[in-house]
Amino acid sequence: MKSHFKSNNYRTAGFTLIEVLVVVVILGVLAAMIVPKIMSRPEQARMVRARQDILAIQSALDLYRLDNGHYPSTDQGLQALVTKPTTLPIPRNWKPEGYLQELPMDPWGEGYQYLNEGEKLKIYSFGPKGKEGNSEIGNWNMNEAETA
Repeated sequence: MKSHFKSNNYRTAGFTLIEVLVVVVILGVLAAMIVPKIMSRPEQARMVRARQDILAIQSALDLYRLDNGHYPSTDQGLQALVTKPTTLPIPRNWKPEGYLQELPMDPWGEGYQYLNEGEKLKIYSFGPKGKEGNSEIGNWNMNEAETA
């Protein structure tokens, strides 16, 4: 019986080294374009969460004011939403269960900041850059943070 295959014309199926390198280069170029866009989303999600936390804190402060006639002082801070303040001004109708179960931490692991400047309140996070940066997310710049 005669063999149909000749030893010098026999070729195995598969990819050549050049073909594999071309595919690797193409995947590398695609990754270089796509990965930075995907990786920026977690930071954007943290900023959205910070804005939502600030709105929740603002709502709790508004309820506090409705019950007590005033917002907590800067010295009492946001802790006044969790435990009844013992410093002046003492709230007269503080809810026994509080206004928040616990104070949230911002997405970067820091506490939210609070300033009571009369009837103007500032609730904010130092943002991704911390105290050293200029990346505050606060109730006064919520619309700016959405477009950034």
